[in-house]
Amino acid sequence: MTRSALATFGAFLLATTAHAQAPGQLAFRDLYKEFIETDTSVATGSCTALAEKIAGHLKSAGYSDSQITLFTDPKFPLDGGLVAMLPGSDAKAKPMLLLGHLDVVNAKREDWERDPFKFIEENGYFYGRGTSDMKVMDAIWVDMFMRFKKEGYRPKRTIKLALTCGEESGARMNGAEWLSKNKPDLIAAEFAINEGGGGDTDGHGKIITQSMQVGEKSNRSYELTATNPGGHSSIPIDDNAIYELSDALEKVRAYKFPIRFNATTKAFFAKAGAARGDDLGKAMTALSANPSDKAAEATVIADRTYNSMLRTTCVATMLAAGHAVNALPQRAVATINCRIAPGEDGDTTKAALEKAIGDPKLQVAMVGRLRPVAVVPPLTPQIMGPAEKLVARYFPGVPLIPTMSTGATDATYLAPVGIPTYGVPGPWGDPDGNGAHGLNERHAVKSAYVSRDFLTDLVKAYADGK
Repeated sequence: MTRSALATFGAFLLATTAHAQAPGQLAFRDLYKEFIETDTSVATGSCTALAEKIAGHLKSAGYSDSQITLFTDPKFPLDGGLVAMLPGSDAKAKPMLLLGHLDVVNAKREDWERDPFKFIEENGYFYGRGTSDMKVMDAIWVDMFMRFKKEGYRPKRTIKLALTCGEESGARMNGAEWLSKNKPDLIAAEFAINEGGGGDTDGHGKIITQSMQVGEKSNRSYELTATNPGGHSSIPIDDNAIYELSDALEKVRAYKFPIRFNATTKAFFAKAGAARGDDLGKAMTALSANPSDKAAEATVIADRTYNSMLRTTCVATMLAAGHAVNALPQRAVATINCRIAPGEDGDTTKAALEKAIGDPKLQVAMVGRLRPVAVVPPLTPQIMGPAEKLVARYFPGVPLIPTMSTGATDATYLAPVGIPTYGVPGPWGDPDGNGAHGLNERHAVKSAYVSRDFLTDLVKAYADGK
């Protein structure tokens, strides 16, 4: 290799590694790794264990015991969380709250290509359960709190941090709900920022949009139950509970709820479509102008995320049937999880399912913990202004668009206690969802590092603003 070639190669190495060597990034990576490798799934893990580790990190950074509150419900000792506080300089300025959930969706090692609770970096991605949803943001929040204290930064308004459990599991307690009911003063804030926003790529690394979440769907689950006297399997009949349930599930799969635009989603499809400039983008723009455009709808709903933003969706997620291999089933049960668009509710969705199924013998019953119906927070210049400026600086040419989350977050528990909550831009994902809630979850390395800097600047802008 010639001297000039060596120089060129050396410059390439410096350019590709410079970002990874930015101050504090190795410490942030270690923190992120610890979060991923601390199992916080409801099946095999403990949020309490991770919350206690985080408390230790904050104390080592200089936070006093009075600035850190660990909490648990005695009935659920593994589902604890933490609230921390960085005092502000202006007693008249209302606090802001950083919100995050520590728990992750269950993950079985035998189903994954890599150990889901090992932090693995490959081909520009970090792999592991929670890398995207949402331990990348949790690690950013904690890393930020530690740096703020060590740097002596004193914001104008107090910054609070609440890291809770139960957003994903839904089976035991929900920490955000518990705090809002039992310790509302501890988390009281003028507003909160949370997951739910972020960037979208074209699947090849190009960031197309950044979004600010200003609303979300409601989460409701239903059980479909078919019952039958049963009998001996040697003398079968067509009246079979499993067949009856299967017929109902086919109808649920085929049913499409009507398109239901609101001001946020209408603006999103128009602006995000214009930003794309491809056939999908043209269809998004056309559909926002005319929801009855079936050709545009067919193109848009091929994208699973965009389809979910358009309408209420219901999908089968669990099945249980039969009681013996040599007996006709006496009971067959399916769980249907619905994400309900604003303007509809649990009762209207149940009625739509019953009508689509058209089987009066089959029971449809709402089940599970009922989250409050999501409240759309006001989209003010105080929230959008700083974010727009930083998106323009960090992601030149990329629009910041208000959006509605198709999932459900813990923001629903804060609205009833007067804390409007926004899903902020920053971390970005690919069109396939990056394996969140599925197999081989991943998050782009560059996204983690850039988002750390972006969100630090955004929090400072909010904390020092009016």
